[in-house]
Amino acid sequence: MKYSKLAVELLKGAEQVIYYDPVYHGRTLKIFGIDNDPTKLVKYLADKYLEKDYGIVIFDTTGDYPKEGFESIIKIEDGKPTGLDPIKMAEEGIIDDPYTAVTIVQTIYELDRSLTEKLYADVLFGKIESVSQAASSEEKYGEVIRESYTVLDEEFFQGSTPNFGNSILVDLSDAHSITIVGMAFLIVAAVVRKRRHVFIGLDDAAVLSYTPAGSAAIPLLTQPMRGRVTVLATRYTVESILNISGPTLVLYTDPDIQSLIYESNGVPPGAMRKRVLKGEGAFIWRTPETINVEEGELLI
Repeated sequence: MKYSKLAVELLKGAEQVIYYDPVYHGRTLKIFGIDNDPTKLVKYLADKYLEKDYGIVIFDTTGDYPKEGFESIIKIEDGKPTGLDPIKMAEEGIIDDPYTAVTIVQTIYELDRSLTEKLYADVLFGKIESVSQAASSEEKYGEVIRESYTVLDEEFFQGSTPNFGNSILVDLSDAHSITIVGMAFLIVAAVVRKRRHVFIGLDDAAVLSYTPAGSAAIPLLTQPMRGRVTVLATRYTVESILNISGPTLVLYTDPDIQSLIYESNGVPPGAMRKRVLKGEGAFIWRTPETINVEEGELLI
């Protein structure tokens, strides 16, 4: 089999090295495991693409990801300013356009279409210049936003807009509010969603996508795009991650969970469902005609 220049070594098979090639296998790789094994794989793959002069964007909920070598580290903590105000960021040109910023606000605060359009008009013509200002507005959208707007939200949107360099670590490990995690994930995802020649790592993907805001961010980063590789690493076999298209790497975990992963990937019962032991992995990938499972030892 001929691999593209984006192929990286994934496992050591019995007879040959097993590669992951985003061009051939799919540009979104899902990794399921326990403890810090998924984090190790994300770090390993990120380093491989760094060697290929790719940009790196890591969303880390674990706190285990090394912080060295990043141009930008965005630290998210409850009750601390982040500067991630999408309306301000649109004015600064960091987010593509005001409508994208407004749809982020719509997603977070569950505005209906008419209120979203009203807010967009007010943002477009300069009446609203921040999320905080939208929340305090006497317009109907302000009333709806205030229903779930808290002091945590107010602090979150304060501060100077962070720098978004070529390599970014979004450290969410000290954010205990899952709402804050989802908000930060969606806003940063909107910033980097059109980047090419970039490796994007989500760890833990299930945690990041738990809220409506986080769930809305996933398609922004998993839509197939030339020059982009996205890795979703998780310790939770949730349906929202299992159902995302793309190849799957099964690491050591409980047997019934391994069975569930094989089942969700359409692997037929029998010899193809190899039990993955500690230090091993099973790489599941599909073509329009076939389902393939390759087993080997981890290279980390």
